[in-house]
Amino acid sequence: MYQKITVLFLLLLSLNVQGQEEDLFRSIKAETQIDESLLPDRMVFTQSLLWGERGLMRKTGWSPLTIEQREKELKIRRKMLKLHQLIGYVTLAGMVTQGILGTKLYEGRSRYYDTHKTIGNLTSISYFTGAGLSLFAPPPLTNKKQKGLSSIKAHKYLATLHFSAMVATNVLAEKNRRLHRAAAFTAFGTYATAILVQQFFPLELVL
Repeated sequence: MYQKITVLFLLLLSLNVQGQEEDLFRSIKAETQIDESLLPDRMVFTQSLLWGERGLMRKTGWSPLTIEQREKELKIRRKMLKLHQLIGYVTLAGMVTQGILGTKLYEGRSRYYDTHKTIGNLTSISYFTGAGLSLFAPPPLTNKKQKGLSSIKAHKYLATLHFSAMVATNVLAEKNRRLHRAAAFTAFGTYATAILVQQFFPLELVL
């Protein structure tokens, strides 16, 4: 009799432990699914490098992938993108000044060379600072692929062009004046267009 009761107790205990294990497994699986849903399916490689599931901020423990932390990251993202926009206008003003001074240099007014070079360096610093704020900002919650052309897509396409042109402008500054000027005008034209697209065809920041 006691043996039957013992066997029955052990059987019930085994079933109970198995049920707890299954509940624990479902709980872990649910938590994993929640964590994965906190990140968009598509991210820029710089965002993935820092903020991805296995990114630097996750591995170091500085920013664990939790709901509370993602809320903080989205606030940081908003601030970084607003600062990115502000620096964009400063950079555009620097580019306009550079264009005016550069034209004077090509007219033979060499006394503007030092001023042109100084403002050029400051404009480059502001440009790449603004680019860094955009590239390394925490990712949005969603980043779905959109069909057709939109203002956000146009802004990204133009960003690829003016980033490349800006790099070429700095590389060619002391090597080839003609190509340097062409790259500078390309950078200015595409950069100004990107700002105009953002200003007159705005999209809400994806948060």
